[in-house]
Amino acid sequence: MTPGRLVERLRSWIFGRRYRGRRGLGQSWEKLAERRLTAEGYRIRERNYRMRMHTRVPSGEVDLIAEDSGVLCFIEVKGRSGRGFGAPAESVTLEKQRRIARVAQEYVWRRRVAHSTLCRFDVVSILDEGVGEPRVEILRDAFPLPEPPRPRR
Repeated sequence: MTPGRLVERLRSWIFGRRYRGRRGLGQSWEKLAERRLTAEGYRIRERNYRMRMHTRVPSGEVDLIAEDSGVLCFIEVKGRSGRGFGAPAESVTLEKQRRIARVAQEYVWRRRVAHSTLCRFDVVSILDEGVGEPRVEILRDAFPLPEPPRPRR
């Protein structure tokens, strides 16, 4: 048995369910967020939209791109398995907001979205404390278009 397989078995034994790893848990939170958004009337356009790598601009990803009453929404899904590190939405830092905004600008440009289309940035916060169903909160217009960083001297 490989060490990785042994660790996975130990985690399954300790936590009482199959350990899915960090990406597996993130994907399940994204699916939960998608179901909630659809129930709230959003129409999902894209999932895990990635910006192509450029030489000077770091790449980025937007978890979900959806339409809500004619407004194009770029949605970041954040989840936590407890309150030990704060609320999930608090982890959307200014740098993360800038990356999401860069990806949003590229999406609008590549998809030739009409200039008159309104856009906003939403965050879906998922808190799973292990008791009952996870709490899902949709933060509409969570942050404005961030200012670009100042050039270094």
